[in-house]
Amino acid sequence: MMNMQNIMKQAQKMQKNLEKKQAELAAKNFTASSAQDLVTATLSGDRKIKAIQFNPAIVDPEDLETLADMTAQAINKALEQIDRETQRNMGALAGKLPF
Repeated sequence: MMNMQNIMKQAQKMQKNLEKKQAELAAKNFTASSAQDLVTATLSGDRKIKAIQFNPAIVDPEDLETLADMTAQAINKALEQIDRETQRNMGALAGKLPF
């Protein structure tokens, strides 16, 4: 059985690794598009919108609802990418728990 001092050292090491992984994730950009690449959204790993790009062919002042739907679709796809990357990185740390 591990003594408490070793457990505390491992917990501190894991905390530093977690902070490092979170910083790396926040520094990455995730880009996703709606159907037919008509709207593209780029988000940072800390879920901040960096850019939204529209294909000029879809900008129709008479149909803003479609533009809004495609924008939401692109953002949601980028958020899904962030979630997968977070799970991949943070899940690896969980497997190293000493208990």
